[in-house]
Amino acid sequence: MLKFALVATLLVLVQGSRNVPQDPNRADLPTVYEYFASNGFNTGLEVNNGSTLFSLNGKPLKIISGAIHYFRTHPDQWRDRLRKLRAAGANTVETYVAWNLHEPKKDEFDFGHGNNDMSVFLSVKKYIQMAQEEDLLVLFRPGPYICSEWDFGGLPSWLQRDPELKVRQYSAPYLERVEKFYQALLPQLVDLQFTRGGPIIGLQIENEYGSFDAVSKDYVQYLVDLVKSLGFNRTLLYTSDGVGNGDRGTLLDQLLYTANFQSNPEGNFDALLKLQPNKPTMAMEFWTGWFDHWFEDHSTVSTEAFGRNLEVILGEKYNGSVNFYMFHGGTNFGFLAGANSGNDAPGYYPDITSYDYDAPLTEAGDYGDKYAKAVEIIDKYELPKLSRPIRPAESTKKAYNPVTPNRYLSYADIIAQLPGEARSFVTNPTSMEDLNMNNGSGQSYGYLIHRKQVSTKNGSVLKAGPVKDFGFVLVDGVIQPSSFRGEGNDRYWINNEKEVSFENITEEWHNIDIFVENMARVNFGYAKDFLQKKGLPDGKVTLDGAPVQGFEVLALEFKTTWVNSLQNFRTTQNISALAAPLIVQSTFNVTGTPADTFINMAGWEKGIVLVNGFNLGRYWNVGPQQTLYVPSPILRTGQNTLTVFEQLKPGSQITFQETPNLGLHVERPVKTDYSPIKPNKNFNWGQL
Repeated sequence: MLKFALVATLLVLVQGSRNVPQDPNRADLPTVYEYFASNGFNTGLEVNNGSTLFSLNGKPLKIISGAIHYFRTHPDQWRDRLRKLRAAGANTVETYVAWNLHEPKKDEFDFGHGNNDMSVFLSVKKYIQMAQEEDLLVLFRPGPYICSEWDFGGLPSWLQRDPELKVRQYSAPYLERVEKFYQALLPQLVDLQFTRGGPIIGLQIENEYGSFDAVSKDYVQYLVDLVKSLGFNRTLLYTSDGVGNGDRGTLLDQLLYTANFQSNPEGNFDALLKLQPNKPTMAMEFWTGWFDHWFEDHSTVSTEAFGRNLEVILGEKYNGSVNFYMFHGGTNFGFLAGANSGNDAPGYYPDITSYDYDAPLTEAGDYGDKYAKAVEIIDKYELPKLSRPIRPAESTKKAYNPVTPNRYLSYADIIAQLPGEARSFVTNPTSMEDLNMNNGSGQSYGYLIHRKQVSTKNGSVLKAGPVKDFGFVLVDGVIQPSSFRGEGNDRYWINNEKEVSFENITEEWHNIDIFVENMARVNFGYAKDFLQKKGLPDGKVTLDGAPVQGFEVLALEFKTTWVNSLQNFRTTQNISALAAPLIVQSTFNVTGTPADTFINMAGWEKGIVLVNGFNLGRYWNVGPQQTLYVPSPILRTGQNTLTVFEQLKPGSQITFQETPNLGLHVERPVKTDYSPIKPNKNFNWGQL
């Protein structure tokens, strides 16, 4: 019965892939599944000692894979991106799994049918099935930690509510949560393994674990045993790491070691072969570009360097396999971008919204110079030679008419419409994660306000912090321009402790608000870097030297359901003259079929943009990113609602354009191994 089902699966796959228009120059070549499964799905991906190639179902395979993360690309665009990957000559797609999206609240799982802001992105099963429909194999990387410039490395923020829990370690409370997540995730996908007629040929254990300081082989073994117990016992298991970390984060007798790097493939592969001789070499993360932090330039890697290193990876000396990280980067929608820590105070560098990554496919899925270079080199070294679909056309882009908003909610209006769950009272300052909301899971993203009514006067000094991560003070709803004791911006500070001297206020009772934005949880670092509650977790606030206690705490999450419920907007003809923070709203019209577009927030300072209630992500005039990508599926024919939360200073107009502006392009020095990020030393965050 099983054999009959597998044969039926093969027939469906062959028919489906042949229905896609094929490159006429390769019309006589087989598809991936025609070649590897013509006699059924008997054996999976295997490592043959002494061979430079993998074998799949007994046939040699050079893996040519590209990373496309389902949670960074709108699901209506998945097929387009996958087909463009296959058209380049790739035979495999790689994806991480974002635990924080699939279990946003403790014990509440979402795989595409929830009522969460990102629910529509979360049918990972559908994505993997679609990859197979597009004639691709799948490398599956379920974490539980993924790094990936993603908030908290994909870990749910509510894990931090348990003081005994230690992430990425052999810690019983952590292992319990990992097991529950995997028990919810893996059984959905077990029948999508290649040996059962599906596309999954490999599953990664943890992620770059050798770069972690508190490594535990027992933890790695636990993950191996867990995935096998849940049915992944005939799929190749592997780890990926910087080879400079040696075998600290793997089990060489049980797991294939793959390498992560951007350049010096010879040095990396030679080191890899010393660790595991006579096995295939694979760059599980061949970094095609790089990501960006706020305040820095837009990082790029030249097509020449990219091509030169790819030639070595795939060429005759190593005959290696590759996964392009990224092939298509996509977008860190909403509040989901990650951050890096550094060695210099305050050691915090949050990422921008775009995850364009200077990859072969742009953030909007367009063809970059590296795409053509990748095709050129893949043509030389692919094995086996396979058919390919015709390259899909790029999406239509449109610059919609500019918007001049005239509706707004003041800061007081916003606070008045917060739901009851978002309001609480605490004795001492607290963190988002420790709030009693979201069914005991706390607040994951957004903004946290500590409000205190006090009698104060001109010259009084409020000291607070360190804020996690971006903070400013309001008196009766007005940002204090203040005079910080030290250098830096005179309105806000980042990840630091500072003093605010009140100005232009009368001697009476005032509402003092300490407004803190969670800019992102660090996604890569040591054990200490993963202890990162947001808000005012250290509980330090003084006024004229005296400790302040007894706060009303207000949580601003900006969930879609709340944004869509906002009402009682005021009107004005001059938005730019209003005081921030405020919410601004307007509409714009889309005629015909919606097209991709980019929103330009020039003239505004810092905030988020939502279109039809969907949070596109953060903008900030410090750059490098100057535009926000709007995928066409977010739009609808007719009237669309544009909502902006501006934290510091509103502009007067919002414009659309057909092309992105990711800032000044600067070619970064290529990285030869995975080491802690070295941020731009020309900018000192500690001054803010």
